[in-house]
This record gives sequence, structure tokens and C-alpha cells, in this order.
Amino acid sequence: MPQTLRVTVWNEGRHEKKNPDIARLYPRGMHGAIAEHLSKQPGIKAAGALLDDPDQGLPDKVLAETDVLIWWGHMAHGDVKDELVAKVQRRVWEGMGLIVLHSGHFSKIFQRLLGTNCFLKWREIGEKERLWVVDHAHPIAEGLGDYFELEHEEMYGEPFDVPQPDELVFISWFAGGEVFRSGCCWHRGRGKVFYFRPGHETYPTYHDANVLKVIVNACRWAAGPRGEPLVQGHMKTPIEKL
Repeated sequence: MPQTLRVTVWNEGRHEKKNPDIARLYPRGMHGAIAEHLSKQPGIKAAGALLDDPDQGLPDKVLAETDVLIWWGHMAHGDVKDELVAKVQRRVWEGMGLIVLHSGHFSKIFQRLLGTNCFLKWREIGEKERLWVVDHAHPIAEGLGDYFELEHEEMYGEPFDVPQPDELVFISWFAGGEVFRSGCCWHRGRGKVFYFRPGHETYPTYHDANVLKVIVNACRWAAGPRGEPLVQGHMKTPIEKL
């Protein structure tokens, strides 16, 4: 892990502009709430980025210097340029960690990395969500009990059309009866990808201590050591004498 973990929290930022209730809930934006908490943690330096910023918030220099990219999107997935998606995908292959939050499951980058449509069931009536820890030994679950609860959240339900996770950390149960794989890990190239379900924009989810703990843990996990750079491509000189 780098001595100082550099995290970029990317957010559409559209909901905060259009809905005054959301703006009151997140006066610095959802990205601001997350980045502020991350920056208070030892060894982490976090900054926000927005879709409407120059270069859609992720110019080449920012991407090159990002160890972990956090992605929140919902209403403007189609506005993200394919060129940017390709750059983010390449950085994940190279070793940048990617944490996709809530409705980011429909983002171009998540669908491209996973190779599926990432469809699911949903219902938005503000019901209770109980997140069960199913892998207590996983670094992302560090400091958590058997479960934690969010009093009001949007429901996501199975089937969740994603490849079988390499590691499953959380399963959610909702008051309406549905369940959902809400903390999923994959490896893509030299990078690590974590999907974390909670985070509907009309609820104070990113002020919740347990949710923030998971995001901090996930950042540290996603930026773990990956060894020496890979040597690939045409090998003109053989290892053995021919």
C-alpha cells in the first residue's frame, strides 16, 4: 500500500443541484461527505471530482495519481464519455482500485469491467436495511459486528446480474423480505473492484459511521500491494538457450 493513499471520490453531483432537500442533506455533495471523512483517516488523502468539472472530473494527471477511485452515479450514466470509461478501465487493469457505490452498478465503467448488464430489482419506500457480515475475516469487514442496520434505504433485490464475486463480504436483508449481495469483490487485471450497495441520495447514508467505516476499509483493501509490474507481450529473448 502506498505511504499516502490517494483517493478520488467521483460523483455526478446532479442530484445536489436539482433537489434542495438533498443539498441540505449533503451541503458539500455526497462526494464531499465521503472525501472529508476519508481525509481524517491516517495515511489517506482524498479529494472530490464531479461530472461537470473539466475533463468530467478525471483528467489524465488526476487518474494517474489516484490509488483508489470511488464512483457514485445515477441519473447521468450516459453522459460519461466512452473515452473516459476506457481510461478508467485501463487504470484498473494497471492496479488502481475502484469502489462503486449504490446506483453506480449501472455505470458504464462497472458494466464494462464486469461484462454484464448488472440489472437488479429495486423499490424506493425508505425501508430498513440490515447488512449481514458474511466474511468476518475480510479486511473490508474489520471493526464491524455480525451486522449493522440503516433505518431507511432504497431496496435492491436479487437476482443481481453480475459475475460470481471473487469474495462476498455483505448480504443485505430488507424489511420487505428481499435479500441482496451488497458487498462484492472482484479482481480485474492488477486492480481490485468493490461494489457496496447502500447510498440512495435522499437518505443520510454517507453520514452513517458503519457505512463510512466500510468505505475506509475498502479503500485500504483496494490499494493493497500487487507486486512488480507484469511483463507481457512479445518475448524476443527466451529464458532458456534454444
